[in-house]
Amino acid sequence: MEFSAQQIAALLGGELYGNANAKVSDVAPIEQAEAKHLSFVTEEKYLSYLSHTRAGVVLITKGLVEGKIAFPDGEGKAGGAFILVENARGAMGELLKIVSKAMNPPKKGVEQPSFVSEGVAVPEDAYIGAFAYIGKNVRLGAGVQIYPNVYIGENVTIGEGTILYAGVKVYQNCRIGKGCILHAGVVIGSDGFGFEPDAQGVNQKIPQIGNVIVEDDVEIGANTTVDRAMMGSTIIRRNAKIDNLVQIAHNVEVGESTFLCAQVGIAGSSKVGKHCILAGQVGVAGHIEITDNCVFGAQSGIPNSVRKPGMYMGYPAIDAGTWRRAVVRFKQSGQH
Repeated sequence: MEFSAQQIAALLGGELYGNANAKVSDVAPIEQAEAKHLSFVTEEKYLSYLSHTRAGVVLITKGLVEGKIAFPDGEGKAGGAFILVENARGAMGELLKIVSKAMNPPKKGVEQPSFVSEGVAVPEDAYIGAFAYIGKNVRLGAGVQIYPNVYIGENVTIGEGTILYAGVKVYQNCRIGKGCILHAGVVIGSDGFGFEPDAQGVNQKIPQIGNVIVEDDVEIGANTTVDRAMMGSTIIRRNAKIDNLVQIAHNVEVGESTFLCAQVGIAGSSKVGKHCILAGQVGVAGHIEITDNCVFGAQSGIPNSVRKPGMYMGYPAIDAGTWRRAVVRFKQSGQH
């Protein structure tokens, strides 16, 4: 698929400089781009590439260059084009959505062999891939995309436009909202880790009879697991974005628009607020609460509730500034 600089500028409402007829058909980082590539600049450290880049079209965050760099005028000039937008990364994302939809249009129909329980209504615009299993009393929204080898247990609801990629497993009674994306190998509703030793010290399983509720516009990365509640629901609130290889335990609540990066682990019955970011390998203890608008650096450990918004690092997680100063002292104390 090919776009001209003029088309891109019109789509994004950007300011166009240079060759309006420059055409691009691929994307690449600015330091590697050739004439066929669209690239973007959102950080000052990449501005030096603008003078000699070979990219066909470069999207630039306007605030980075205003009053600093003069761009060539004139339609039809040879070479590349520069398009100034409010947020180059966001603009690039909007373009990639358009390209992705064109390259990967929704599928339709029911492939065979697959199994759809009697009485389950499959919308006309839905897709069910080969070897998928759809249990009793499942409700499927319009346009759902269920890829091969997906398992959907009894009484599950899948909302409109949601995509379940190959190998996703959704256990009984769970609910997935509209516009969600679950990547390969995601497991929703496996048993929470609940055991109690008996009088002889033998670990006895506590039945996990709750479910998982995933609200609208949630994306969950490959091989992430979300355990069902012992009672009630484990809840992933709307617009949360969860990376690969994350473990969310029973009765956890993840707040609206919160990010969980790879290998985060959240123990049972903890609550994470809205608009939080938990970077890679952050660990959260059980039965605690994290307030809204908190950021935790990679490998932080959170053993206690966090009541104040801010940035935290370390174990136990403390104010990031305090942690950095402490690390300096740690290093100094080791020097002889």
